Amino acid sequence: MAVESSSESVRTSDQGGSVEHPDTTGDAAATPDRQMPYRELGLKDEEYASIKELLGRRPTSAELAMYSVMWSEHCSYKSSKVHLAQFGAKVTPEMKEHLLVGMGQNAGVVDIGDGWAVTYKVESHNHPSFVEPYQGAATGVGGIVRDIISMGARPVAVMDQLRFGATDHPDTARVVHGVVAGVGGYGNCLGLPNIGGETEFDPSYQENPLVNALCVGVLRHDDIHLASASGAGNKVVLFGARTGGDGIGGASILASESFEDGMPAKRPSVQVGDPFMEKVLIECCLDLFAGGLVLGVQDLGAAGISCATSELASNGDGGMHVDLERVLLRDPTLTAGEILMSESQERMMAVVAPDRLDDFMAVIDTWDVEAAVIGEVNDSGRLTIDHFGQRIVDVDPRTVAHEGPAYERPYARPSWQDELNADSSARLDRPATAAELAEQVLAVVTSPNQASPAWITDQYDRFVRGNTALAQPDDAGVVRVDEATGRGIAIATDANGRFTKLDPAAGAAAALAESYRNVCTVGARPVAVTDCLNVGSPEDPDAMWQLVEIITGLADACRVMSVPVTGGNVSLYNSHGRAKGLPDSSINPTPVVGVLGVMDDVRRANPSGWFEEGLAILALGTTRDELDGSAWTRTIHDHLGGLPPRVDLEAEAALGRVLLALSEVDGPDGERLMRAAHDMSTGGLIQSLVDSVLRHGVGASVDLAQLQSRDGVDDFAALLSESGARALVAVPEWAVAAVAAAAEAEDVAWARLGTTGGDMLVVSGTDLLAEGAEAGSSAGGPLVLDLAELRRGVEGTLPALF
Repeated sequence: MAVESSSESVRTSDQGGSVEHPDTTGDAAATPDRQMPYRELGLKDEEYASIKELLGRRPTSAELAMYSVMWSEHCSYKSSKVHLAQFGAKVTPEMKEHLLVGMGQNAGVVDIGDGWAVTYKVESHNHPSFVEPYQGAATGVGGIVRDIISMGARPVAVMDQLRFGATDHPDTARVVHGVVAGVGGYGNCLGLPNIGGETEFDPSYQENPLVNALCVGVLRHDDIHLASASGAGNKVVLFGARTGGDGIGGASILASESFEDGMPAKRPSVQVGDPFMEKVLIECCLDLFAGGLVLGVQDLGAAGISCATSELASNGDGGMHVDLERVLLRDPTLTAGEILMSESQERMMAVVAPDRLDDFMAVIDTWDVEAAVIGEVNDSGRLTIDHFGQRIVDVDPRTVAHEGPAYERPYARPSWQDELNADSSARLDRPATAAELAEQVLAVVTSPNQASPAWITDQYDRFVRGNTALAQPDDAGVVRVDEATGRGIAIATDANGRFTKLDPAAGAAAALAESYRNVCTVGARPVAVTDCLNVGSPEDPDAMWQLVEIITGLADACRVMSVPVTGGNVSLYNSHGRAKGLPDSSINPTPVVGVLGVMDDVRRANPSGWFEEGLAILALGTTRDELDGSAWTRTIHDHLGGLPPRVDLEAEAALGRVLLALSEVDGPDGERLMRAAHDMSTGGLIQSLVDSVLRHGVGASVDLAQLQSRDGVDDFAALLSESGARALVAVPEWAVAAVAAAAEAEDVAWARLGTTGGDMLVVSGTDLLAEGAEAGSSAGGPLVLDLAELRRGVEGTLPALF
């Protein structure tokens, strides 16, 4: 129920407990030499000195708590924001064509036509998911969903990017089961389809799993809401779940420190989520927006009330006063500082005009949501907070929310980087016979990182709400936005930490290229980017160098591809807490890049496998002998070294134009030309073929001769190379000439591979896979894979492990 009285004060009798005597601003002025526990809260000596200079006195306990969480790495981006500025500096007017809201708000907003807009963002919840996997992952989903709600949008889909430790490590199963259950449980309860993502296992993530969650929402242009508090006299209302002790200093501290000696000495508690409360909150917020009852809105995530009040006030044109005792509590023993720092979930803060307050509360009551007016906007330019009449906070909100420290941390190319790059895959033994090649191909496609993730994704609801056109395992998730016209969106998220370890700038560009390619493959036009940059400690010059290279490489690549970054997240301190300066001191740097595409009609979306027999299979793009960092080197040789495949962004853009042109064409019978399309990336051509034949159970006969003759590669490289800017397409025989013409118009190489049909995948080539070829002591011959046996292999890998 809504809690409100004529004097705008909360009934406090039901909260119990005794009134504390807090550390007031008067106390702070009178006791300047009192020792404050700033180091325990993660502040450096120079940061504490800066706070005292800003205030002209020592901070109160509540102010210290507020600055500590808001100046944490997670909230302030103090080590990365000087470099993240490249995303804005390198944007061209052309890139802004579809941009309605850019970086700096809860999420970016993109125009997709016909008055529709989309808001989307990806964020991390990595360290909480190691401490408590289920709740860490669940509240990661809940937090990103609330970011989308706060923009005025209805959430319509989620995605996830997951990275776990080695499959044979005794702790991996704990994290895997908890995270997967948390992602699925929270999203399924919200009624949001999970339309895609990735799962990877690697020892580098052993103590630092990555749980990156993306949410996308839709809204009309007029429905956009921003997080700001303006207009003296307007009321500040906190609504949703009550504030408790769970999550005090949670994400903001966990995401800003490494686990030295295993874990922090004082472990913050992980937030506890309630998806059913969040579902009610979604519908309540949408009704409030529809009624024009809020002037500004902010979700409460990391740093809780500290963040919401300071950001709303900082983004506005005045100030704000809050009476903290009005906050509804689940735990009446919380101190003022704990109330400010609590990261309890399913809470929102709104700015409401006084004459609309009764209408606001009526909607709140309709949804049986609790609310309290906790403050008021004023023209003081200050954020002041009282607790039972005692002034405990008096700050300039900008110094808390937006003017925190900014560091230009030292960084340098790691001393071990040259040795890593020199250790290429050229020294590794390659298969010498057809039998060895077949054995290694099977090992790659059934390995944990290449096998079907259905054991995970089948725990997620992909089709709830009825607007999902494509979902995992297709190249991109596709969701209908407008039922009348079929207009919709496609989203793909990709990352390759192995490539990024070898070359951070190229790895970031490759992640963009792959995600861009996946969006084009389903037939959508890429328009914008969100990212989540997961790296090690910024206090380690090696990891900081990786971060700077990633940001620079991604910003430059976005400019070439003409897609702007609309927002995202940086996750630091993904380190092992041991000696710095070693190749394994941090995770493989993992820039997750999400690309948003627009489709005029989602019914034309291309699946990633063929339904029909008798279709022509063609390869687009050039294959080079590029095996460094590949699935083959990991699976067969447990090797990482050399240089990643060359990233050719012009070739990626040209391939995208070919895929889009073919996706928009109909044949003489009125049927669309493109029947299936699938990108080539990790695992190379053979992985794409396996995915395509298993998608709908229709086999294929493939001959590599034309591709090999053109590109000068042997059977092994043709199947397992991971060159970029490549895709498979399946079209009717009559459309082969059209594919050739479209490819040649963009100077994109193409080759006929074969034909769909049967219950086998048969691949022949020019050397090991040639009939009767001599190689060592064994005769050559085609690679023959039975679909039923292949399916059992690729779908049984993860269940057998976990």
